[in-house]
Amino acid sequence: MRARSTLFTLFTEFLWPEGRAPVALLVRWMRALGFSEPAVRAAVSRSAARGWLVREPGPAAVYRLSPRVRWQVERVRERLYQPPPPWDGRLRLLLYHVPEDRRNDRDRFRKELALLGFGTPYPGVWVNPSPRLEAARELVAFYGLERYVELFLAERRSYGPLAGLLAASYDLEAAARENRGFLAQPWSLPQEPEAAFAELVRLVHARRKLLFSDPGLPRELLPPEWPGLLVQEVFLTTRAELRDRAAGFLEALPR
Repeated sequence: MRARSTLFTLFTEFLWPEGRAPVALLVRWMRALGFSEPAVRAAVSRSAARGWLVREPGPAAVYRLSPRVRWQVERVRERLYQPPPPWDGRLRLLLYHVPEDRRNDRDRFRKELALLGFGTPYPGVWVNPSPRLEAARELVAFYGLERYVELFLAERRSYGPLAGLLAASYDLEAAARENRGFLAQPWSLPQEPEAAFAELVRLVHARRKLLFSDPGLPRELLPPEWPGLLVQEVFLTTRAELRDRAAGFLEALPR
């Protein structure tokens, strides 16, 4: 795990909905994960320089999530901890043509579309059967791409066999492999609170990374025996047990 990415795992799992933490707390938590204090402070500084974290006024070094990153963390939490809603029989269709001089925004936009569960069957075309159209609109507005993007709700019968469209839009074989890799990891349940905390962070971090490959399709549209269903079951059960065991470590630290 890298320091900056681990920071956001901590904010996602332990620092919500406040979205803020003293640097001293982050240093203590990340020391339990094997990070040195200079590495943690450097990660916080770089995150602030990128506009991901904002320092609060006052003598103490306290940082909060920027509004933009807070939005991202909220979307991640929705996918991590909430089951996908039943499919409503419709697709969310996004068409875009972003000019080359906006390619940096375009590349970041595409990565975040994938995090929302969108897949692309053809260049400039993205689809998502899950009801995340409003989140996509917010993403378009953030990047200022309203001139270049159209969003639609579409009945599936207008777009041919749905199975073929989904197969063209998502690399489900790769997602299945990554899900099976998660299940193959020997998640432990340490009794010692600090060790349980470290294992919990590793668990949440690994599950968060899966969101970029597994689109979180509604259950009705998943292939038979989809391993992602078991992943979510194992994740939530193991997370609950580890949080109980880590409570002594978490509660002993001042906020």
